[in-house]
Amino acid sequence: MPAARRTAAPGRRRAVRALRRLPLHLAAAVTVAACLFPVYWMATTALKPSPDIQTDQPRLLPRTWTLEHFRTAVSADGFGLFWRNSLLVTLSAVLLALLVALGSAFAVARMRWRGRRAFLLLVFTAQMAPWESLIIPVYIISRDTDMLDRLPTLTLVYFMVTLPFTIVVLRGFIATVPPEMEEAAQVDGCTRPQAFLRVVFPLLAPGLLATSLFGYITAWNEFAYANFLIIKQQDSRTLPVWLSSFQNTFGTDWGATMAASTLFALPALVIFLVLQRHVTSGLAAGAVKG
Repeated sequence: MPAARRTAAPGRRRAVRALRRLPLHLAAAVTVAACLFPVYWMATTALKPSPDIQTDQPRLLPRTWTLEHFRTAVSADGFGLFWRNSLLVTLSAVLLALLVALGSAFAVARMRWRGRRAFLLLVFTAQMAPWESLIIPVYIISRDTDMLDRLPTLTLVYFMVTLPFTIVVLRGFIATVPPEMEEAAQVDGCTRPQAFLRVVFPLLAPGLLATSLFGYITAWNEFAYANFLIIKQQDSRTLPVWLSSFQNTFGTDWGATMAASTLFALPALVIFLVLQRHVTSGLAAGAVKG
């Protein structure tokens, strides 16, 4: 009997732990369902015929499927041009933010200089500031410098928005790399920049991927600045603004809008799924030291 009791005790403990975790699993399932349902509804609406979209008795599973809305979205005016604009602005902003943030994060994590704490405070303040509060100042500056209706203006704005987060994450990531590794490389004859590029930089790959993905999604999805800073030059608009072109005086073509939104979301979704493991490890490693 004592041996049987000892054998049953671990199983009982596992059952108790599973029972205690059940509310957490249920809460996680509800959260995931609430987050994914709008995406599911967007994708299924894009595949429904127009009469099924406008019916007063919506169905979770469409009775019939159609690709007509996707053909409408792809054949819309400016489809390829706006894709090019969004890619150009997004990639330029991400690369510029990474280049500047690498130098800034290294200086903050490795060097001791006057004004370092004040600089960090400014970075955190910029990170906490709501983007919407900067729209009017940015618009006035762009207007006074004759930079309205230009893609480089959007690139600089997205660079400004993503830079603080990139500096914070890369700073924490660089801080996890032992300085002795750089010192050993310098003893072997490397200069300090060479030691950074050959020793530290290869170890920053997860952090670079994490910050790149954040910057990409932020710039790719941004609508407010693109709508306020690109007013007259329709050819300089980006995809989020292009989505509003399916609304006219007769109403909104919801099928084409949902199809265009699905196409718009696919690049970010694919990149996130491919880089998910690296991004998670990069964010976790970057948060180890502050």
